[in-house]
Amino acid sequence: MSEAAAKHKESMGEFIQKTRAELDKTTFPSTHDVKSTTVIVIVSVMFFGAYLFLVDHGWVYVLEALTWVINTIAGA
Repeated sequence: MSEAAAKHKESMGEFIQKTRAELDKTTFPSTHDVKSTTVIVIVSVMFFGAYLFLVDHGWVYVLEALTWVINTIAGA
């Protein structure tokens, strides 16, 4: 017997019953958990945004200083 013929095709009712059984096993976070993780994400984004802003401006400062040194040496 082929594998396709041996496979049982379930009805729509069986599918809905199995889906509901799986949803009953699912747990959802509480409102407190959602609020606390949202605060953590917002604080993390602000921290890394400020950090990357400072690193970017630091690199701009270093590259401008390097450009000035090269132009001074080259006499341009």
